[in-house]
Amino acid sequence: MSLRDEMLAARHEPGLRAWWLGQSGFLIHSGGHYLLIDPYLSDSLTKKYAQTDKPHIRICPLVIQPSELDFIDVVTSSHNHTDHLDADTLIPLRAANPALAFVLPEANRAFASLRLGCDPAWPSGLNDGQQKQIGPFVFHAVAAAHEQLDPTPDGLHPYLGYVIGINGYTIYHPGDCVLYPELPAKLKRFSIDLAFLPINGSLPERRVAGNFWGREAAWLARETGIRLAVPCHYEMFEFNSATPAEFIEHCRQLGQPHSILQVGQSLHLPPQAP
Repeated sequence: MSLRDEMLAARHEPGLRAWWLGQSGFLIHSGGHYLLIDPYLSDSLTKKYAQTDKPHIRICPLVIQPSELDFIDVVTSSHNHTDHLDADTLIPLRAANPALAFVLPEANRAFASLRLGCDPAWPSGLNDGQQKQIGPFVFHAVAAAHEQLDPTPDGLHPYLGYVIGINGYTIYHPGDCVLYPELPAKLKRFSIDLAFLPINGSLPERRVAGNFWGREAAWLARETGIRLAVPCHYEMFEFNSATPAEFIEHCRQLGQPHSILQVGQSLHLPPQAP
């Protein structure tokens, strides 16, 4: 069975299923509805940086083409970096899904419309603390620090995570984020079933903004009561990766439930108790 066929077969499956598509990209299914979070399904960065001193050498396979995902209801972008807002992914994705809804930080509306060549009115913009319902999905915006919060003068946050409700499940995806003092309290407001946490850390020599270290992601999950934590944002680019070993070890020490996926693999949460 192809990955696309596997995804479509989930239409008839109770509960919630989530596939890791590489980097910070996840496909979520529940109740016949599909959400695509921060997909990067191209080689645009490898091509862009091929002749530079910062080559983006891909170390994981491209598991599916965006044009194959012709059943998506909503797609998100957490911020403007190309591995979270990729024209080579989002333009063919929208062509395959004419009714596609798009959620992003309100601060990034103009930038995204230029990159994607779309009407600025198409995306649904959010800011820290706001929420919006699109179909059965409810999005709560939570500011992310990458590596600073960097709000605009009018208070708009260009980096957002999303706490997403669907059919009784609550999912957290921080986009790219490092720990900042207010983050745990923001997350404790929710009862989070599943979180996708970036664990490639932060090293100045990479010359890119960083993320949680594995130990920090494990601590945050335990501190905020996340029922299942899944690491991401590693094993995509050779120069900016990590292993999940530290995350796994600290989750074990803390008694934090966790799951490790390979790119293209999925996990399933059973139906919620009535």
